[in-house]
Amino acid sequence: MDNKDKEKEKEKEKEHQTASANDVEEEEEDEDGNKRAVVLGPQVPLKEQLELDKDDESLRRWKEQLLGQVDTEQLGETAEPEVKVLNLTILSPDRPDLVLPIPFVPDEKGYAFALKDGSTYSFRFNFVVSNNIVSGLKYTNTVWKTGVRVENQKVMLGTFSPQLEPYTYEGEEETTPAGMFARGSYSAKLKFVDDDGKCYLEMSYYFEIRKEWPVIQ
Repeated sequence: MDNKDKEKEKEKEKEHQTASANDVEEEEEDEDGNKRAVVLGPQVPLKEQLELDKDDESLRRWKEQLLGQVDTEQLGETAEPEVKVLNLTILSPDRPDLVLPIPFVPDEKGYAFALKDGSTYSFRFNFVVSNNIVSGLKYTNTVWKTGVRVENQKVMLGTFSPQLEPYTYEGEEETTPAGMFARGSYSAKLKFVDDDGKCYLEMSYYFEIRKEWPVIQ
């Protein structure tokens, strides 16, 4: 084998290694219950996927059915989806809605917000998805009081296509604990992740439960 042939072989090997590195692997079980790796091929940007076979009318309609009306302005050149959590709104029948931009801006005592004990409330999140489809987006909100974990909430939000308009999720109505021992300072951690374990937001904060609602400024 001459030098030119050797160089060609090296180039082929490099191409094969690059393709293998970009391939996505998943595991599936065979008939005997043994797991084996399945190479699904490289992940490509959604923009590129939508451009493929764009002249095929039936295929274009199928993609629209599958993906919904994707906003192409929100598609980047990368295959990785992006999720930006814009704000958190606290809803309570007893109060005007309180919209908190993310990241939270604590008050002079270091609290992101305060709740009245024994009151009903719910949280509403607004978030934007860009670049690609995000699969299995979920959030966790863990709360501690004096170092003891008192709540560990895990909520599956779903799968979302990129679009300019923010998505809105409103949680179920809850009731804050009541009584003197329930009042005081709480620490918490909020986290948004997808099925692949990619983290889009991880934020620690403090809030307070009080006897009365804080005075509106």
